[in-house]
Amino acid sequence: MKTAEEIRLALSEIAKTIEEAKKSPRAAAEVLMLAVTKTRTVEEIRAAVEAGYLELGENRVQELCDKYPQIAGVRWHLIGALQTNKVKYIIDKVALIHSLDRLELAAEIDRQAAKHQLVMPCLIQLNLAKEETKAGLYREDLADFIKELAKYKNLRVEGLMTIGPPEEDPEAARPLFAELRALRDELAQQAYPHIKMKHLSMGMSHDYRVAIEEGATIVRIGSTIFGPRPPYKNA
Repeated sequence: MKTAEEIRLALSEIAKTIEEAKKSPRAAAEVLMLAVTKTRTVEEIRAAVEAGYLELGENRVQELCDKYPQIAGVRWHLIGALQTNKVKYIIDKVALIHSLDRLELAAEIDRQAAKHQLVMPCLIQLNLAKEETKAGLYREDLADFIKELAKYKNLRVEGLMTIGPPEEDPEAARPLFAELRALRDELAQQAYPHIKMKHLSMGMSHDYRVAIEEGATIVRIGSTIFGPRPPYKNA
């Protein structure tokens, strides 16, 4: 586990890399870095928060619920797969759900958000490479999915999310990230009244620079901040 000083230094280096990547002609003007907190201790997370990083990404509902009351003054993002029966636990705790990928989940988010009299921002997760081990819609299913979402008044789509390929070379992700950006631009031009193509959530510790160069507005970084992830106890 890294010390608080090591975490601060890592965050400083990441900030420099982000600024360099933003020089790309395809880069967004603003890039939000999420500190991914999966399996991280409250002490590690607080070190990142004290360094000024107030946007946190959590993969697991139970972890988010456990950490939520212990860390004040931050905005949580649910970035992992979300089961319909767990929506009720996070609906009033998160600023953005990154993993909307099926209509039954959309219906439940809408229902739970209505209970709390809020409109929940979501990103549609896409599986552009059609990897069997990953969640997400296929590109050819996206148009019909978006049309169906018009019925849900307490859910607002704000962009797209994807996960890069597992290859070690970050350049392997560039075509996929470029495809997601092009798809976002195409959807924005169609001017659906119930969606806003504001965000591209793509890029993690090993490929976030490439993602930013291709237009990411949100990157999700964990191990580069905190070091190798410890094994998950209940995995």
